[in-house]
Amino acid sequence: MIAFVRGRVAAVGLTSTVLEVGGVGLELHCTPDTIAGLRLGAEASLPTSMVVREDSLTLFGFADEDEKQMFELVQTASGVGPKLAQAMLAVHRPETLRRAVASDDVKTLTAVPGIGVKGAQRIILELRDRIGAPGSAPDAAPATTTASSAGWQAQVQAGLVGLGWSAKEADRAVEAVAPEADQMPSPDVARLLRSALRALSKA
Repeated sequence: MIAFVRGRVAAVGLTSTVLEVGGVGLELHCTPDTIAGLRLGAEASLPTSMVVREDSLTLFGFADEDEKQMFELVQTASGVGPKLAQAMLAVHRPETLRRAVASDDVKTLTAVPGIGVKGAQRIILELRDRIGAPGSAPDAAPATTTASSAGWQAQVQAGLVGLGWSAKEADRAVEAVAPEADQMPSPDVARLLRSALRALSKA
């Protein structure tokens, strides 16, 4: 089992990154938040989880151990596979998932594409005693990443450029999500980055 991968960031995409390790490029499937923290040519170390199938070996990379553990834990619930587990972490941080399960918050879980009301109820029932109480992670991060109203544009723009988009494309995406940011009490950079990626994918 490959517990983590450390190497030079050789490529970044919308859903994966390639780390060069000993002359070999390893593709890691990651959430947008994880990818946004990577820079081409820079050294990176990501905790990983390997999913073995009859016809494939897939590596998933994470920003930290808490994300990795949550990815593996939610897959113990019926009907949750690697793709859905990754989608859950793309939409919500681990701490948000803990709170949702602990408080029977079906609405938060159904915000994840692929999870309906019955699926959310099943996940809550099966994970309630295993997922841990909110705040139980060693370094539990806040549920959202906020920034000042004057700084979110630069952060989102930098994240998009780091993912390989041109500065001009990034600027257009930032303009597209500006109305969404204006409706937030405090801009949520992670959410705005996901919205910008969706805007670019539709362009």
